[in-house]
Amino acid sequence: MPVFDLGCEHLSLSYATKTVFTDVTQGVSEGDRIGIVGRNGGGKSTLLKLLSGRMAPDDGRVNRRGGLTMGVLGQRDQLDGDATVRQEALESREDHEWASDPRSRDIVQTLLADVPLDSKICDLSGGQRRRADLARLLLQDWDILALDEPTNHLDVATIHWLAEHLENRWAAGSGALLVVTHDRWFLDEVCTSMWEVHDGVIDPFEGGYSAYIMQRVERDRQARITEERRRNLARKELAWLTRGARARATKQKFHVKEAKALIADVPPVRESLELKAMAASRLGKDVVRLKDVTKEYGIGDTGLKRMVIDHLDWIIGPGDRFGIVGANGAGKSTLLGLIDGSVQPTSGRVKIGKTVHFAVLSQRLDEVEALGDAKVAEVLTRYHSSYTIDGKDYSPAALLERLGFDPAQMMTPVRDLSGGQKRRMQLMLVLLSEPNVLVLDEPGNDFDIDMLGVMEDLLDSWAGTLIVVSHDRYLLERVTDQQFALMDGKIRHLPGGVDEYLGLVAARRKHEGFRAAEGVPEPGQTGIGVANLLAAAGGRPGQSANAILGASAPAMADDGKETRRRKYAARKRVTAIERKLAKLRDRKRDLESRMAAQAEKNDYEELGRITAELQDVDAQSESLESEWIELGEFLES
Repeated sequence: MPVFDLGCEHLSLSYATKTVFTDVTQGVSEGDRIGIVGRNGGGKSTLLKLLSGRMAPDDGRVNRRGGLTMGVLGQRDQLDGDATVRQEALESREDHEWASDPRSRDIVQTLLADVPLDSKICDLSGGQRRRADLARLLLQDWDILALDEPTNHLDVATIHWLAEHLENRWAAGSGALLVVTHDRWFLDEVCTSMWEVHDGVIDPFEGGYSAYIMQRVERDRQARITEERRRNLARKELAWLTRGARARATKQKFHVKEAKALIADVPPVRESLELKAMAASRLGKDVVRLKDVTKEYGIGDTGLKRMVIDHLDWIIGPGDRFGIVGANGAGKSTLLGLIDGSVQPTSGRVKIGKTVHFAVLSQRLDEVEALGDAKVAEVLTRYHSSYTIDGKDYSPAALLERLGFDPAQMMTPVRDLSGGQKRRMQLMLVLLSEPNVLVLDEPGNDFDIDMLGVMEDLLDSWAGTLIVVSHDRYLLERVTDQQFALMDGKIRHLPGGVDEYLGLVAARRKHEGFRAAEGVPEPGQTGIGVANLLAAAGGRPGQSANAILGASAPAMADDGKETRRRKYAARKRVTAIERKLAKLRDRKRDLESRMAAQAEKNDYEELGRITAELQDVDAQSESLESEWIELGEFLES
């Protein structure tokens, strides 16, 4: 038996009504990058808990190499709500401490760009809290990382960054990664092997997600052949019993020479021209036209306004299948609301065709929750129509079964369904409303990989106009024919797909980096959060930094000797700043101790003097840290 850094032997686990694992033996070695897939509720998250020691098996054991360190990102964080982001995610490190290391600076700038580091955890949104927990984990060194749905609450660009970070985090052949996710692009990008968790066992596969699918297709084909042989033997046995033995039939042999042979008889994913023709017959020429549309929102009680959509012109025609990407907060949900008429523009006009019938799959489950105590079967009786897939008509009950419901669940009250089941029922209700324009806002939420495949299969044969917003680039490029980016309130076509969008984001970040180095503040800069802290650093340099740099970083690149001289001076200044900051930290601790002592004596006059000294120390530290950051960026240029 191979020796693993982390592994389980003959592991079994059962609940009162369900067996999760039966006699499982599997392990993780140094250099492994393992993706874990399987149906929702199949045991993926439980497996991570067992391997990390957060849960004990009924039988068997989990073995760990001595001294092994393992970091775990669960679906729920364990952050202290009363602590600050700096305390929990950065282990109380000051800005110059984490910013001095390129890797930690990259993590904080990317994951906590919009998060004020001294805000309390309890004041963060769900997405910010999730990213703070991920930053906490990535900022530490681990032999093994176990990540449970790490891409949740991340936009496309950040997911791409996370994949690159994990690919470069360890040297080749060192470290190990276990990741549970339904993001198939992410699995293909970071994983070199796969574990499929199903029916109480773990089946290993070599390669990433694409290789896993190919091997799974071949496995299923072999299983069908085996089952067919078993049935043939049973029929022959029955014939022998009734009519006597008959000659053994010759067995047809089939060998797969290459992967393409497995899908040689599979038709194209969808017949785009045929679907467009059908959509045009249902919709006519006009679907949705946005003309010079602007949408603004007020910012609290300030009287100020934030522009989300900026003088947008866009035409959506019959049969168009458009995917939309953009950063969190870019206005994608607002754009969908403008398209379906649920959001009114501040200015401009949205023209919706007379024959358009919208259906919206939102991120909320309000329409399903409203069904309350109604049983699934009762809901189905409200629909008399059928749904056509590849020329076959499916009743609502058959469609629901295709979406993963067992016949026994038909009598379950809707309120008792799991989140994933409610999401699937929401999709079914949307399809059965017979829309000709379908708007999907993050449709992959709460779906496992198998259910994502079923949903994509349903959408392939749907004839109408399709608008999809998703951070799941695999799903987006799978079900749509053209992709667009929402950036700065404008729609930009992406002929190169999501990769082109990532290139635009990278170019923008590079440009903003130059602007920060030159001391040019970006529009909307508020001075809070990591992004603004670092971007503003070039606008608040200390006098010494100005004397050293003299000109902007790009201009210095023209004279090699002069640049070397300035970098030598910059390194000396950085060393001096670090010494001063260390002394200021010691002085601050001393002042805080004196303040605590005077508070007990109620000596308010002395407390006032100490407070003034503390403010002076903080001001000096802030100025030095800003100067240190600017010099550090210059030295790395």
